[in-house]
Amino acid sequence: MSHRTSLLLALAATLAAPAGAQLVTVDPSIAPYQKTTGVGGNINSIGSDTMVNLMTLWGEGFQKNYPGVRIQVEGKGSSTAPPALIAGTAQLGPMSREMKATEVDQFEAKFGYPPLQFQVAVDALAVYVHKDNPLEQLTLAQVDAIFSKTRNCGAPKDFANWAELGLSGPWTKRPISMYGRNSASGTYGYFKTAALCEGDYKDTVKEQPGSASVVQGITEDIAGIGYSGIGYRTSGVKTIQLAKKEGGPYANTDTASVLSGDYPLARMLYVYINRKPGAALDPLTREFLKFVLSSDGQQTVIKDGYLPLPADVVTAELAKLQ
Repeated sequence: MSHRTSLLLALAATLAAPAGAQLVTVDPSIAPYQKTTGVGGNINSIGSDTMVNLMTLWGEGFQKNYPGVRIQVEGKGSSTAPPALIAGTAQLGPMSREMKATEVDQFEAKFGYPPLQFQVAVDALAVYVHKDNPLEQLTLAQVDAIFSKTRNCGAPKDFANWAELGLSGPWTKRPISMYGRNSASGTYGYFKTAALCEGDYKDTVKEQPGSASVVQGITEDIAGIGYSGIGYRTSGVKTIQLAKKEGGPYANTDTASVLSGDYPLARMLYVYINRKPGAALDPLTREFLKFVLSSDGQQTVIKDGYLPLPADVVTAELAKLQ
């Protein structure tokens, strides 16, 4: 069973709401954060742009418990997290994908042990179009044919104009304008794997430095289409329903579709740290992660537009802090 499949099964079992309900709540068996003593100093987070708002909100919540703590958050892409952990310039390495084997190897080459991974939230990676675009749904193969020059997902032809996707009127004269992330981004890598079947991006994709700039670009470009975490959705864009294959089912980024596994671009969000096996973790990093994995921290996940973890996943992650 894949990591993602087991995650979705756990979510479905513990978070599923009654039919028709869309309310997202934190599992009541997840305990609130308990403040302790002896916590102070500075903590740095370097990594995922997708998670920069979430890390900032967690930091603000944590500082309410410990006003003397200083937290600095930098989000230039998931690929910046492993080097920061290796160099010791950050205690926290948020990533919107799992570390690559080569990144783990580089870490181990310096320290003799692998980095410690924590699952912290669930994201639905959305495909966005301008709010006035009449398009409602796409298959993953069509998404691939829009963004990729290799079409590894099996689409028989390339899509370069909105008319080729069935749009009429003024849309027949509008070429598709693509927005994406740069290669430092975990979102770039995840989309390449999950939506492009490991294919190559077209050279015409406009690479953006952050998730918010992808959404902003589409907001200002009526012919635009792009991908970004669901936490960055604004009123200027709309999400496209996606299907794994022709004939559906087509699903949007709503909670029920993510929990059921129908939405095909759900992913876990992570925080990595440097902890020597058997050694005590410094109190500041330990308590920050305990806050993230508390009901307070998971409520922040919902506030930022993502999905909270099920209680059994939280229990397993907290056990890593012992």
